[in-house]
Amino acid sequence: MEDCLSKKIEITVSEAEKRTGRNAMNMQETYTAYLIETRAVESQNEGQCSPVDSLWRRYSEFELLRNYLLVTFPHIVVPPLPEKRADFVWHKLSADNMDPDFVERRRIGLENFLLRVASHPVLCRDNIFYSFLTQESGWKEMVNETGFQLKADSRLKALNATFRVKNPDKRFTELKHYSDELQSVISHLLRVRARVADRLYGVYKVHGNYGRVFSEWSAIEKEMGDGLQSAGHHMDVYAASIDDILEEEEHYADQLKEYLFYAEALRAVCRKHELMQYDLEMAAQDLTSKKQQCEELATGTVRTFSLKGMTSKLFGQENPEQREAKIKVLEEQIQEGEEQLKSKNLEGRDFVKSAWADIERFKEQKNHDLKEALISYAVMQISMCKKGIQVWTNAKECFSKM
Repeated sequence: MEDCLSKKIEITVSEAEKRTGRNAMNMQETYTAYLIETRAVESQNEGQCSPVDSLWRRYSEFELLRNYLLVTFPHIVVPPLPEKRADFVWHKLSADNMDPDFVERRRIGLENFLLRVASHPVLCRDNIFYSFLTQESGWKEMVNETGFQLKADSRLKALNATFRVKNPDKRFTELKHYSDELQSVISHLLRVRARVADRLYGVYKVHGNYGRVFSEWSAIEKEMGDGLQSAGHHMDVYAASIDDILEEEEHYADQLKEYLFYAEALRAVCRKHELMQYDLEMAAQDLTSKKQQCEELATGTVRTFSLKGMTSKLFGQENPEQREAKIKVLEEQIQEGEEQLKSKNLEGRDFVKSAWADIERFKEQKNHDLKEALISYAVMQISMCKKGIQVWTNAKECFSKM
């Protein structure tokens, strides 16, 4: 962890800016660009003020970076990006992806994504990621030159592997169930939070109504006017604070959403393992078939019904020279197949070892982050309740002085 990029440079996404430009279809579009700033940590430790390097990136470039990381490091639980459009929001909040509050939260989420990658013991060493932070022009071309798109597995192939693997690894099967459960629990938690936020908004607006009633009442009842006016003021201040409180709640919701999206990152690792297991089983099956063909040619017997067997019966067996030539070709193919199977077995074992180490690292990180987020959320709720008690205590004192 001492060698991680996050220990060497400071990374911030300091600003978001709405821009207008032309897309690939030469049509005008409005998009948001984000300013990434980096600064060397070593010079700061030595008391020097290092220059800040900065460049602008679009959300689509963050997506390109993450897709590259997913393909290049299939055994890694790659950190997710923040949502492109708001989801699980309470009904008073805007779901517009150009809304300033949403853009600000997404800016924070993009910064968090970069910090996650920079602090990862493997991802932080990738040259493409470093270029993303430091090289504004030519970066897309550099990514495309890696040819990572050609290495990406098709969804159809992944789906085929899921249903046709004969001996799935129980650990990865359990991991899929774990990711599904994680997604289900956090989705439920976010939906409940959105409903609670709606109800809380209503409670605060009731206090705003109290403030207006007390203010109007104070104009009628002169003797009680000062007390009513003061009580109404406390109610108004309390009601006005709801927007800031719910905006702060959205930041806690974003922390939960990060792990909602992490569930898909876990499934991506499972899918890659299924593909590798499927390729291994197909290679083993092909090798067994070739060994059987070689044995049949050598002994002159056909064990199973096949088109080749029927053809031999109808048109006669090959002469010895033809049979020897075919046996020689099959023996070469068997040798290649055995080497390929050995290579795939080693590759599979390395994948499982690396993937499982990263999954354990992820689980430890998840437990720490969610515990911290939920405790902070509970502390905020307690603080909010205390403010509500104080408001009514102040209002009670105002009433008692009338």
